[in-house]
Amino acid sequence: MRIPRALALALLCSMLSACLGTVVGTAVDVTLEVAKVPFKVAGAVIDVATDDDEEED
Repeated sequence: MRIPRALALALLCSMLSACLGTVVGTAVDVTLEVAKVPFKVAGAVIDVATDDDEEED
């Protein structure tokens, strides 16, 4: 009787650790994208502010 219970507990723990890894990975991805936004905005502002109308020889 103890073996099926231990097997079920081990299976449950392994499934929860996989879910936890997925959640942590997603949270890290979102955090990195949020951190990149100010740099993307600053780059876009600089592109708009610079004058690209240079005279060609």
